[in-house]
Amino acid sequence: MASANVLLLPEAGSGHLMSLIEAGKRLLAHGEGGDGPAVTVTVLVVQPSTAEVDAHVRRVEASGLGVRFHRLPAVEPPMERDADNVQEFKSRYMQLQAPHVKAAAAELGAAALVIDFFATGVIDAAREAGVPTYVYFTSTAALLALMLRLPALEQEVDFEGFDGTVDIPGMPPVPGGSIPAFMVRKKSPNFTWFVYHGRRFMDTDGIIVNTVAGLEPGVLAAIADGRCVPGRHAPPLYPIGPVLDLGAKQQPSNEPHCVIQWLDAQPVASVVFLCFGSMGWFNAAKTHEVANGLERSGHRFLWALRGPPAAGTVNPTDANLDELLPEGFLERTKRRGLVWPTWAPQKEILAHAAVGGFVTHCGWNSTLESLWHGVPLVPWPLYAEQRLNAFELVADVGVAVPLKVDTKRDNFVEAAELERAVRSLMGGESGEGRKAREKAAEMKAVCRNAVEEGGSSHAALQRLRGAIRSGVSVTGAGAGAATQL
Repeated sequence: MASANVLLLPEAGSGHLMSLIEAGKRLLAHGEGGDGPAVTVTVLVVQPSTAEVDAHVRRVEASGLGVRFHRLPAVEPPMERDADNVQEFKSRYMQLQAPHVKAAAAELGAAALVIDFFATGVIDAAREAGVPTYVYFTSTAALLALMLRLPALEQEVDFEGFDGTVDIPGMPPVPGGSIPAFMVRKKSPNFTWFVYHGRRFMDTDGIIVNTVAGLEPGVLAAIADGRCVPGRHAPPLYPIGPVLDLGAKQQPSNEPHCVIQWLDAQPVASVVFLCFGSMGWFNAAKTHEVANGLERSGHRFLWALRGPPAAGTVNPTDANLDELLPEGFLERTKRRGLVWPTWAPQKEILAHAAVGGFVTHCGWNSTLESLWHGVPLVPWPLYAEQRLNAFELVADVGVAVPLKVDTKRDNFVEAAELERAVRSLMGGESGEGRKAREKAAEMKAVCRNAVEEGGSSHAALQRLRGAIRSGVSVTGAGAGAATQL
């Protein structure tokens, strides 16, 4: 019997590609047995690709897991990329892949196409090829609901200087300051593209979300019930998360990483871990506040501190501790703290019994890793959708202690405020600290139960596999009105 070949189209960034590949692995693992053809997975790699992407592709190819790769022809970038047009650049760049995706679908015998949420510009080409198309949403159901609402909000809300709340169905009223910055500048092409993507999600055959039904039940129900786009029934939802690669160490070695060895000597749940993602770095002014707050908190800490990016790049460099930290800080805190100035194995750290809390930028992958291990959070959002994530984790999910972040001062946090949040998270018997620890433990069970046989995410994968195998197309080729930008 012929196989059902599922094509995955990730955005060029390594984070999106890695997450979609992990989703493909889940689909393969659930593809044996049952009625219908076997499921195979082929990843369409856009060109040119980065060294990090190439290295990850080689690792997966060598793993023997059965994920295949097909490199698309290179396309000329649509514009110069800079910090102010990231979302527009990604969207236009992925739209240029449309003819190559259509050709690949024919060449590879595609049974379905799963696209990154920046790639909705290829939907019409997939429809012309007669291929059912699903979108893979790498972030929260809350952000998905906001994007589905955005075409209507564009008409309802004047975001410039807006200080009210925004209605996202299934969520508490969301303060205007928690809406991602790139979604509130109506005159920005980035905003225009997010409106476009929000419309095009409704034209797909299904939306696969990297979340857990028990983690965001209200928002998922609101989307499924059609409350985000009144008058239109949402495509089927498949919450299959948490989609995380937790099966292997991040740095293969016979010896534990230095920071793991340090954690081995700390008491259970005694260490607060601070780490701010692949693009998070602090200048000396922020670093001094963090150092003072940690020192005054009295708690043990592990701080992954990175320095500013090199000219023309976005990724942080190794930190120069002598330049960034207050004089004498390392000596005064050496018995209870460790500042690590380079890459740190975050997954292994969060899995360690000594870690009792996580001060984080609130990237969704980092958040899911933390909840998988039952570690409560202090959200310090820096960019992208992280302000909305922070609000949801505090106000709706309840797994985090709030932190006052001054967005007008480049996301600055006062030492006293960090001290308060760390004390609350790590040992305070205040309502918010105790609640966050209890809820994080509860969400650990929710996440792990979801992926077990009979769990909600396991069942969602089974439904998705069934739809792909049977060739079901909800909207049908050409049924959704084409949306042009």
